[in-house]
Amino acid sequence: MSENHQLFGTEDLRGKLSEHGYKMTPQRKEILQIFVDHSDYHHMSAEDVYNILRENKSEIGLATVYRSLDLLCELGMLVHVDFGDGCARYELNSADPKVHHHHHLICLKCKKVIEFEEDLLEMLEAYIEKKSGFQILNHEVKFFGYCSDCRAESEEEIF
Repeated sequence: MSENHQLFGTEDLRGKLSEHGYKMTPQRKEILQIFVDHSDYHHMSAEDVYNILRENKSEIGLATVYRSLDLLCELGMLVHVDFGDGCARYELNSADPKVHHHHHLICLKCKKVIEFEEDLLEMLEAYIEKKSGFQILNHEVKFFGYCSDCRAESEEEIF
């Protein structure tokens, strides 16, 4: 996980839930814990979470996983990420809205997603804010192309 990210814990979840009139359930706690415990594995789908739950002998159903992921996104603890392949994925949200989220490099061939931490858009944001009066809080950038492995594989096929 990037040094710019703070992982959410059980007390954060309890506070966010109660702020919005929800209760802490064992299912919500267990699902958030999966993201905390697997913070090195970004972009988990609902099915990924469900499979981890099954490996842990949990009886939480897939429908509960979907509902919990939606709620955790609504509360700002998770971020819904769409890579254009029809599969919704989720990751822990940055604790500081002033810290820019990382960007994604998405391989069109093997579907690998590479995170790119460097943020080079501050000047563009300042320009947009000045020209439009629009206050930018954050942004998300996705680049679609071919990873180095797929590019090397394609070059081998040519020769």
